[in-house]
Amino acid sequence: MISLRLRMFLILLAATCVIWLSAFAWIHQSTAAKVDRVLDARLAEAARMVSSLISDRRIDVDTAIAMATPSEVVEGYSRQLSCQIWEVGGPRLAGSAFAPQGQLAQADGFGTNTVDGVAWRVFSVMNAERGVRVMIGDSMAMRERLIADVTRGLILPSLAILPVLAGMIWLGLSGGLRPLRRLAGDLAARDAVDLQPLDRHLPPELSPIQSAMNDLFTRVEAARERERSFTAFAAHELKTPLAGLKTQAQIARRGDEAQRSRALGQIEASVDRTDRLVRQLLDLAAVDARSSAEDHVPLSTILRDCVQMTETLARTRGVTVTVHAPADTHRDPLLLGAALRNVLENAIHASPSGGTVTIRASSNCIEVADAGPGIHPEDRPRITERFFRGRRPKAGGSGLGLAIARTAMEKLGGQLQLCPATDGGEVAVLRFG
Repeated sequence: MISLRLRMFLILLAATCVIWLSAFAWIHQSTAAKVDRVLDARLAEAARMVSSLISDRRIDVDTAIAMATPSEVVEGYSRQLSCQIWEVGGPRLAGSAFAPQGQLAQADGFGTNTVDGVAWRVFSVMNAERGVRVMIGDSMAMRERLIADVTRGLILPSLAILPVLAGMIWLGLSGGLRPLRRLAGDLAARDAVDLQPLDRHLPPELSPIQSAMNDLFTRVEAARERERSFTAFAAHELKTPLAGLKTQAQIARRGDEAQRSRALGQIEASVDRTDRLVRQLLDLAAVDARSSAEDHVPLSTILRDCVQMTETLARTRGVTVTVHAPADTHRDPLLLGAALRNVLENAIHASPSGGTVTIRASSNCIEVADAGPGIHPEDRPRITERFFRGRRPKAGGSGLGLAIARTAMEKLGGQLQLCPATDGGEVAVLRFG
């Protein structure tokens, strides 16, 4: 891929060339117009001078023509003003050495005529007193050569300067991009674990890049810290039930029938706790990997699936789950399913035996109300943090359920709201954006 410096250099050089070509075209047109005006004025002045001289009768016609059309060479240009004097309606009376044999003009004033195969710019004036017409002409080829030489004299120095200007543009770009190269050097020299913010004094155009990279470093460091915490907490949470399983298995092997039955019950509880923790860890990984809502299925389907998945838990704990869902909008099953399932499990665990968990769904939110003790007031600011259990831990809780629900709802563009119910318990509201 072409480098940024080379791309900018080519763009600036192309823009410079376009501007110069436009300037050269304007110079050529302007020079041609001005040269034509000057030479036309000279033609008119020379013709009137010859007419005036022959009117005075103090000099003859040939002398007057010689005075108006000098033939010396000046800086490579032969002053080939051609003069003719013709009798009005009659023959040619006189002409300069370079004048063609044919008549230069048929009417008074300026004109461009071709005589003997040569193009001429002519000014003609009639001398009524002498009955003659005086014609002074310029070769158009000489005019064009003069204009070309003037334009060339302006263009050639500019073309000679172009390589110098290109070099200056290249050096200027190199100097201007030096802070960017230094920034790249700083990043290349960094260790992979070094996420400290960059602190360079950069031009205003590069400051947003540094700010964006520092923000990225901050977010990456936060993500790494979450991963470290996640790994540590997950390892601890998995270690506890596994250790309990091992202990209860040893008791079941060595104890009597009563001890064996009690140990098997503890093993079953530990397996359930481990199974829930593993499912929550998988939910958390899936929710973190999803950037936004993708698939959409009917809300009633998501509610039915979540109730079915928690049916065994609710029956075991003696809790009844009721659903009121008049609205049937479409939502993302992965994100909303993860949020609703974890909130529902928390509500079932929090509710006493014989209690009821009520789900009310509408087009803009889902409310899950339990009959448990609710959240301790001092725990509310942190209750949705990962692995935070609070002062009223639920049996088998890992502190992940509400964190999963909050993250999933944020990915959906909504939010999780927790508030105490008026008749006791807690109400979790999954509000859509």
